[in-house]
Amino acid sequence: MNLQIHGNHIEVTPALRDYVAGKLARIERHFDQVIDASVQLTVEKVHQRAEITLRLRGNNIHVESVEQDMYAAIDTLVDKLDRQVLRHKDRVKNHQSETLKRQQEIQQSQ
Repeated sequence: MNLQIHGNHIEVTPALRDYVAGKLARIERHFDQVIDASVQLTVEKVHQRAEITLRLRGNNIHVESVEQDMYAAIDTLVDKLDRQVLRHKDRVKNHQSETLKRQQEIQQSQ
């Protein structure tokens, strides 16, 4: 997975970069068909915003999180992303199983 981390009004330190990469490793364990991930970390006046766009084969997933601490924003972001990736994985698996069932029914009827 290609990982790009950008900062807006914040310097992306090696500690932040390692933290994000470590958290996204959890996503890779659940779903290994991730092509590319782009993370945007932004500091506003009192809020810290973390956004990610995850490119999958045939789909893009965009998630954002706003917290008072950047690490908390990253944690919330990864939790939301994990739920969406698992949901996408279930949809792909269900679609494939339905297609397989239809093919078996067609073969049996012939």
